Amino acid sequence: MLGLDVSKASVAATLLDTDQRLRWERTVPNNPVGIAMLLRETPPDHPWVMEPTGSYSSPIARQAVDAGRCVLMAPPRQAQAFLRSVQPRAKTDRLDSRGLARYACAIPLHPYPLKSAVMEALDQLLAARQGLARSLARLKQQRATLPAAASVLSFAIDALEAQQKVLNHQIAAQTRIAHLPGVATLDRVPGIGPVLATAAAACLHAKAFSHPDRFVAYIGLDVRVRQSGTRQGQQALSKHGHAELRRLFYLAAQANLRTKDPLNPFKLQYARERTKGLSSTAALNAVARKLARLCWSLMHHRTEYSPNRVYTQIHPPESLDIQP
Repeated sequence: MLGLDVSKASVAATLLDTDQRLRWERTVPNNPVGIAMLLRETPPDHPWVMEPTGSYSSPIARQAVDAGRCVLMAPPRQAQAFLRSVQPRAKTDRLDSRGLARYACAIPLHPYPLKSAVMEALDQLLAARQGLARSLARLKQQRATLPAAASVLSFAIDALEAQQKVLNHQIAAQTRIAHLPGVATLDRVPGIGPVLATAAAACLHAKAFSHPDRFVAYIGLDVRVRQSGTRQGQQALSKHGHAELRRLFYLAAQANLRTKDPLNPFKLQYARERTKGLSSTAALNAVARKLARLCWSLMHHRTEYSPNRVYTQIHPPESLDIQP
């Protein structure tokens, strides 16, 4: 197993034999020449494993896959927890690469996902919009609490909102180029707009979740329960995984409840959740969770949205391994 700790300038690599004995350690430049060195020195039957670091790790994975190597992805949260457990007193690139190799030997991992150039461009546009949305939210909060700077902040907010509209048009154009299936179907669901439809369809297409609860867990809308002995803990969202999709689904739940249709099934669900004693935020999270499951169902079964079928379960429950 070849463990890779990837940074902008370099790649720390550790090769372990099948019995986890150390064969060698290297640090090479993070460029095609450095990766070619690893390809020459690594036996073809040894898989590579690394964490997803976007533009730093994707070219490495693509070059290795093109050379016929098996490349695995280590989920960041789980891998970091493993590294802290085996090496709690030190953290270096060399130790991380060795820990990743040991982690891959102990835990079955999924192949590293590689995207087409068109899908990669779409993901970059969505990531840029996520950054703009966070900046806008932060500036709006500051405007509300800093009245002396409100005029300056308003100018910055207006400029960012204009850029966000431009980015929305670019995302729509790139979605048409990518021919991403399911976007039009998701866009017809009340509350779900073109940005969320594109982001959810891209995620569902890339990950191919086999069960809706896997998708819900991936975006962090699943409920975490903490109990120990006689102590009964409170339930809360896990908030693991894709934070931007979680935010967009919450906003979609709010938008859905503003629709005029009195028979909107999500409005009825919100009323039921409030009757149970849930707060408005918790009830909205429940609606957002249902919207996420609905998106999975529409994409997985290739059906059209029908309000009468929202609460019809067509996928049996199963025991889940919700590794992203």
